Amino acid sequence: MDLKAVFTQINNDKMDYLKGVGTPLLVLAALAMVVLPMPPFLLDMLFSFNIALALLVLLITVYTLKPVEFGAFPTVILIATVLRLALNVASTRVVLLEGHNGPDAAGQVIAAFGNVVIGGNYAVGLVVFIILIIINFVVITKGAGRISEVSARFTLDAMPGKQMAIDADLNAGFITADEARDRRGEVTREADFYGSMDGASKFVKGDAIAGIVILVINIVGGLFVGMIQHDLPFSIAMEVYTLLTIGDGLVAQLPSLLLSIGTAIVVTRQNESHKMGEQITKQLGNEKALYIASGIMITMGLVPGMPHIAFIFLGVVIGATGYFGHKQARIEDSQSAQGEGGELTTNADGTVAPAAQEQKELGWDDVQQVDVIGLEVGYRLIPMVDQAQGGELLSRIKGVRKKLSQELGFLVPPVHIRDNLELDPNAYQITLMGVSTGLGELKHGNELAINPGQVFGPVAGVETKDPAFGLDAVWIGPEQKDEAQSLGYTVVDAATVVATHISQLLHNNAALLLGHEEVQNLLDILAKSHPRLVEGLVPDILPLTTIVKVLQNLLNEGVPIRDMRSIVQTLVEYGPKSQDADVLTAAVRISLRRLIIQDVAGPSNEVPVITLAPELEQMLHQSLQNAGDEGAGIEPGLAERLQNSLSEAHQNQEMSGEPSILLTSGMLRTVLSRFVKNTIPGLRVMSYQEVPDEKQIKIISSVGQQ
Repeated sequence: MDLKAVFTQINNDKMDYLKGVGTPLLVLAALAMVVLPMPPFLLDMLFSFNIALALLVLLITVYTLKPVEFGAFPTVILIATVLRLALNVASTRVVLLEGHNGPDAAGQVIAAFGNVVIGGNYAVGLVVFIILIIINFVVITKGAGRISEVSARFTLDAMPGKQMAIDADLNAGFITADEARDRRGEVTREADFYGSMDGASKFVKGDAIAGIVILVINIVGGLFVGMIQHDLPFSIAMEVYTLLTIGDGLVAQLPSLLLSIGTAIVVTRQNESHKMGEQITKQLGNEKALYIASGIMITMGLVPGMPHIAFIFLGVVIGATGYFGHKQARIEDSQSAQGEGGELTTNADGTVAPAAQEQKELGWDDVQQVDVIGLEVGYRLIPMVDQAQGGELLSRIKGVRKKLSQELGFLVPPVHIRDNLELDPNAYQITLMGVSTGLGELKHGNELAINPGQVFGPVAGVETKDPAFGLDAVWIGPEQKDEAQSLGYTVVDAATVVATHISQLLHNNAALLLGHEEVQNLLDILAKSHPRLVEGLVPDILPLTTIVKVLQNLLNEGVPIRDMRSIVQTLVEYGPKSQDADVLTAAVRISLRRLIIQDVAGPSNEVPVITLAPELEQMLHQSLQNAGDEGAGIEPGLAERLQNSLSEAHQNQEMSGEPSILLTSGMLRTVLSRFVKNTIPGLRVMSYQEVPDEKQIKIISSVGQQ
């Protein structure tokens, strides 16, 4: 084992451990200061540290680009407040115990604030201290606390809308799942931050009140200790202990004021990434306002009795700021115009200005692509897609996409949901490639009782049709659900109705959802596990377009493309022999015959089938050969009789609960499959070659038999 690596890991563990002990030690030290006596030298160090900490926090609030980035600020306020109050207790103990020895007995920092800052005059110091308290408590702290409350309330109220917007962008495909997760986390952090700031502002407010109370207690206690215990005259005791108390209070109020300003800055900033200084400079640099302010200041400076130098000097500075700021802005605009290819012209005053540019020409970015899958709802159905109002449709649609993706073998695109005021308030519309494919009308809050074919009685309600399968149905109230189920109805809610309708349409039109990008992704995934199989397929053996057409043919015929390994193996084998998509589709179907027969007939060894009479098959063969075009040679009268016979046989199979399979020759299979796809949905057409050897055929009926 490498000893160097072991020692490096040990050192890293030590550093990680030391990084995490700073805050606990600071809290424990603050508690120790409350109980244990401290020497004046250590008090000086801690007072200096407290001032430095407050100054550092204030600068961080100024230079942080976004308030949420300083997420530890509420905790910092709490720790700094506890430290400052603990220092007040420790300094009070020293002042009362050692104050009779002179102003320096409580340490250099307190003495400096008592003598230098307020000039050794306790009356002046008392006035300054009261003014600081008023500024901190009445102005800054009170205002910051109010803003914190409002920000926290509005942030929490806005959370559902932000979450719904994220879900809508995710369902529309504008963002990925990881981006949605990050945005949700940011919304949560923002709410937590402003909620914590609402509570942290109370610490700042309480600290200001504590400063007033501690001042009064220290002065009264100092007079009591100095006059009674140390026999000092009233004037001397008043001067000594008041100076020490005010010095102590100023040392505590300075960092308190700095933290209050930092808190106010954080809660008044917008939750956007920007530098505060640049934003203020940009927004205050209004040329017209600066010129007016400059004129007013210069006019006031010319009034007799006014301080001429101060007013006129400031007026000139403000005017120059406006002039040079405007000049710099024009230069930046000119450079921007040059960068965009605009021509420059000269103004009457000789300055350079960008020439008026023509309106921007339309580009490809202005052309909106159609949604692969779209769902448009009337305004009364908006609560169904709003999770904040308990809408379950988004989760149902996600479930539909997941289920179909697993069944079909490729990722179903997201559903783009929007409201459409042109629809009836209770209506919805499903679009595929921008074309309306399904319409329906709902009664939000009601249940749909669907008649599966056999019920034991009617149920009161609004009669309608199931939009997915066209079955008879009734809209009922939620309280009628148990009654309808007892009568044999299938009862579903409105969200399930829409989800089922979407599932049925996507399953029937799966080929429209599969394009070149999806097929390339499938090949890339297969290449990870079978690189030799995919290598050289595109474009050496087959172009990608042909592979897409083969997979679309399979989906059109109800064959899933989950087994990409078998599909690609067949294409690699038959691709050099034929480039025809229909021929390749037939070959792939034969390789997938076990999967196809299992999806249609289940695991049973006996497969019930419908066949065509030999005379009818021969007639259809001759018609196709004579026509030379698929399906065009079937005589209209024959096509109608064939459709009626197949429809009757199909209904008989459905009534008996058995699969409906039409078994025919390989040449007729493609033509008949397209013939019955829309006229007799549910009837599967297979060729003789697609029946596995281990399966036995049971002929149920023969269409065209005399």
